[in-house]
Amino acid sequence: MSQQKKTSSKTKNSSAVPTTREEVLARRKLESRAEDSRLIKAALNGEQPAYRAILKKYHDQVYNLLYRMVHEKDEVEDLTQEAFIKAFQSLHHFNEEFAFSTWLYKIATNNCIDYIRKKKLATFSIDKPIESKDSEYTFEIPDSTYEPDKSMIARQRTKALEDAINSLPEKYRTVILMRHSEDMDYQDIADQLHLPLGTVKAHIFRAREILYKKLKKKIHHY
Repeated sequence: MSQQKKTSSKTKNSSAVPTTREEVLARRKLESRAEDSRLIKAALNGEQPAYRAILKKYHDQVYNLLYRMVHEKDEVEDLTQEAFIKAFQSLHHFNEEFAFSTWLYKIATNNCIDYIRKKKLATFSIDKPIESKDSEYTFEIPDSTYEPDKSMIARQRTKALEDAINSLPEKYRTVILMRHSEDMDYQDIADQLHLPLGTVKAHIFRAREILYKKLKKKIHHY
């Protein structure tokens, strides 16, 4: 009788544990979606560690996806950060019927396609009204009235963006200006400020997030 119970218990346990590769992958997928659901709910409740956990979980996957489209590492890092900022800003629109990764990859891909389309166009940037290597992160403020004086419009746009940048905490203002005004790459910024590369990336990410929140009612294209 005891042997029968052991056999029965063993059978139940073996049926609960995935044995084939397909079963293992299916289990991992379910566990990942459950984790995403918990993190998203926590993030929407204002828990900052949840945002960091999502970024850590998916950063490399998004980066690798975009690198296939844009082969310059610093630009890919910029686009990766943009994708997460946009995703976090729209997190309340996410439908849990779908995989979070699919939703995030779509945002990243669409943003990258927009960047590629705009890259060859003359765009307004922080200190470079004609062209900028980082034109993908250009804030374009819509005109509410007809204004024939384009230089005046450019000055108005520059002033709005500079005001927003000047209002940033110093540690964020410094890195965003070095990246976009001085056209420095991430490693050079880290070397000059004697900061870890990861800290520089985090500061630039946070600076862009703050700028987006400050300017989102004025921008036409992001």
